[in-house]
Amino acid sequence: MALPARPQPEPASGWEAVGPSTDGVLRLPDDLVRPRYGTASLADVLPSAATALGVPVQRGDLPPDPLGLTAALAGARRVAVLLVDGLGADLVRAHADVAPTLAGLATPAGDLSAPCPSTTPVSLTTLGTGLPPGSHGVLGFVTAVPGEDRTLNHVQWGDDPDPAVWMSRRSVFEQAADAGVEVSAVAPYAFRGSGLSNVAYRGARYTGTVGAGDLAAVLLESLAAAPRTLVYGYTAELDLTGHVRGVDSASWRAQLALVDRLVEQVVDGLPGDAALLVTADHGMLDVPAGTRLDLDATPALTENVRLLAGEPRARYLHAVPGAEADLLARWREVLGERAWVAGRDEAIASGVFGPVDDDLAGRIGDVVALARGTWALIATEQEPGPSRLVGYHGSLTATELAIPLLAARGRALA
Repeated sequence: MALPARPQPEPASGWEAVGPSTDGVLRLPDDLVRPRYGTASLADVLPSAATALGVPVQRGDLPPDPLGLTAALAGARRVAVLLVDGLGADLVRAHADVAPTLAGLATPAGDLSAPCPSTTPVSLTTLGTGLPPGSHGVLGFVTAVPGEDRTLNHVQWGDDPDPAVWMSRRSVFEQAADAGVEVSAVAPYAFRGSGLSNVAYRGARYTGTVGAGDLAAVLLESLAAAPRTLVYGYTAELDLTGHVRGVDSASWRAQLALVDRLVEQVVDGLPGDAALLVTADHGMLDVPAGTRLDLDATPALTENVRLLAGEPRARYLHAVPGAEADLLARWREVLGERAWVAGRDEAIASGVFGPVDDDLAGRIGDVVALARGTWALIATEQEPGPSRLVGYHGSLTATELAIPLLAARGRALA
């Protein structure tokens, strides 16, 4: 079934839409939403789950359990957090007939928001550290490496830059392990040892899997491995299908049905004192041909660009030295209402990344452009593969930001 068109989604309940400036700070347009870190975001899931297991979580000025999971999971000695890549909350609601298990799970804290940009490497590191992107430093799908004339693609990352240096914050997994909790990450074999896995899951024992059925089995085995366990699971295929075929496709719905079956298997096998939390890293929307702007065919947008980073719905532009102001003005003029365009300092001041550490700010572009509606800023010559995709995410529309938090409890806790 087709999703309702949402070119300018309304903010979900409890979220903050930022209107016109009243204090000199550039504000987001009212169809984009600022994540509420420390209140109801992906950054709050793992700290709240670990707190429910008795872990004294430290995350700076942010509270340890803003989602109230200590009460919602009362008595749980084992908690599994399953992240389904691309499982936006709007998509779950629109396809309840395809995913009856997901649709029937409890929602202990309502919809949460993904971080900014709403993209996988940013979200996975946000989940693992319990911190906003501006604090952990994984600030985009592709970001500049400050001081070097190159970019880093976080999903193709090995050991350069050194993951321990690029992201130096302690993870929630490390804090849980220090508190005597058995901690494990269950994800595809192919991602073992990657730079992203090493920063997002730091402190967890990594167990590789070969498919959805294997993931369900290993999740349950890991839950039962010790008297007190925190298990993280990850599955990527729904997101991949959405990118290639679109979320309004039979292929995507078939993949969602497989995810639902995976969740059903885990729920049915939960130990009596265990709980399962299901969440996501972002939502997704399809981008039609009429709302694609090719940067490589628009010289006004590429002139004086030293490095093109980010992705089609969340662009970072690094300017030739001295051309920053001119580049910002031209992007604003050409894009108009297609995107929210800000300079680096303006974007940081807006709060979309959370507080940004001074030594991390250079990873954000001199110019930031977050797409509105269904627009995508593709680059057919520089990025031919990503430019051919059907489904995208990365910006701050409610459809991209809204992610579910669903829960199931073992029989002894019900």
